[in-house]
Amino acid sequence: KCTASTLDDKFFDRTIFHRVIPGFMIQGGGFTSGMSQKPTKDTIQNEADNGLKNVTGSIAMARTPDPHSASSQFFINVNDNDFLNYTSPNQNGWGYCVFGQVTEGLDVVMKIAGVQTTTVGMHQDVPVEDVVIEAITRA
Repeated sequence: KCTASTLDDKFFDRTIFHRVIPGFMIQGGGFTSGMSQKPTKDTIQNEADNGLKNVTGSIAMARTPDPHSASSQFFINVNDNDFLNYTSPNQNGWGYCVFGQVTEGLDVVMKIAGVQTTTVGMHQDVPVEDVVIEAITRA
């Protein structure tokens, strides 16, 4: 629901992958170049119990510790991250909702996962050079 309208309004165009952790994931959807934060979208209900798993190449909603706090930030798993999967409807079991899969360009995702990172203000694991998302479209 959230992602379709967010894609249609070009919200993600010219955003950056602002968090990169090798062997784990790359995260985007919240910042533009220079770590300028975008306005947040409304939060959505966590639907991590949809049966989809956090496997290599899957795309999932990022969130705060609140299980129903996802809005526009997402991440791409660069490894099988079973510990992020839904297990039960409680604080520790909600998991992270997978809603997509990289179907082409996983090699590019893996290259992004290997970029050099630094700390910018309070943000850790920020790529030293911006990794810009030119556009995201629905298949």
